[in-house]
Amino acid sequence: MTASLLSDPDLNPPQAPGGEADSATIFLQMVAQLSHADTSLRYYAAWWVGKFGRQAQVSPEARSQAVSALIEALADQADRTELGGYPLRRNAARALGKLGDLRAVSPLIDCLACEDFYVREAAAQALGQLKDRQGIEPLMALLEGSVAAAQMVPGRPHLTQPYEAILESLGQLEANQSVPLIQPFLTHSLERVKFAAARALCQLTGDAAAAELLMQALNSPDVQLRRSALLDLGATGYLPAASAIAGAAVENSFKLIALRGLVQGAMRVVDLSQSDFPPELTELLMLMDGLL
Repeated sequence: MTASLLSDPDLNPPQAPGGEADSATIFLQMVAQLSHADTSLRYYAAWWVGKFGRQAQVSPEARSQAVSALIEALADQADRTELGGYPLRRNAARALGKLGDLRAVSPLIDCLACEDFYVREAAAQALGQLKDRQGIEPLMALLEGSVAAAQMVPGRPHLTQPYEAILESLGQLEANQSVPLIQPFLTHSLERVKFAAARALCQLTGDAAAAELLMQALNSPDVQLRRSALLDLGATGYLPAASAIAGAAVENSFKLIALRGLVQGAMRVVDLSQSDFPPELTELLMLMDGLL
C-alpha cells in the first residue's frame, strides 16, 4: 500500500480553506506563508501546496517560487517535536513529490539521511513520484543489511528504515538493478513490507508469483491488509488480477482505485493507433462500470 498512508504521529494538518476563494490567490498566499516566522503557519502552507498546488492555475514563476521555498523548508531546524521529528520537513518533502519539479531531487536525496524516520519516508516516496533516476542508488543504499536489518526500532512504531516507501519507489523508478535487493523482502515478517516488495517485483519483472502473493492477501481476515494488497495490485498494472480485485471483500471505492491503476498501466503499453482495443481492457472497463 502507498507508504504515505502510514500515520504521522506528531501532527494532523488542518482542513483546506473552503468557500469560493480563487485557488491561485490562495496559492500565492500559501507561498508567502512558507516564509512566515510562525512554524505552524509554514507547516500548514506546505501541506496546502502539496494537497492543492498542482491544480492551482498560477504562473511558472509562482510555482517555481513555491518549490524554492519548499526546498528551503527541507533544512528547517525550528519546527521540531519533543521526539525529535521535523513536521515541516515532512510536509515539504511530500509537497515536492507532488509538484514534479526536478530541482527537488538532490535535496530530497539529502533528506534520506535525516534522523527523522518520517522525513526519510516522505523523501523516499517523493523521489519515486518525481521519477528521476538519480534517486535509484541512494534508495538502494537504504536496503543495506537486507531483511536482517529491517527490524522495529525499540520504543517506536516503525522499522529502522521506511522500507515500504523505498521498495515502492524503486518499482516506480523502473530500477531493474534493484531486483536482487528487493527479492529477500518477500520473506519479511510484516505483511505490508512483503506487499511492497511484491508490488515492486511485479512492476519490474512482471513476476506472476509476486502478483499471486498479493491476490492471496485479498482473502486475509484483516480488512486493512485486504485494502493494502488491493491498492498494490492496482499499482502493478497486472491485468490478470482484475477479476480478483473486483471480487474482493472491500469497499467499491478501493476497487475502483485499483482497477483504474490497472487501466493506466495497460494504456502505457498499448498503442491504440496501431491495434484494436484489447479485449482485456474492455473486460476491465466493464468491471469498473459494474461497480459504479
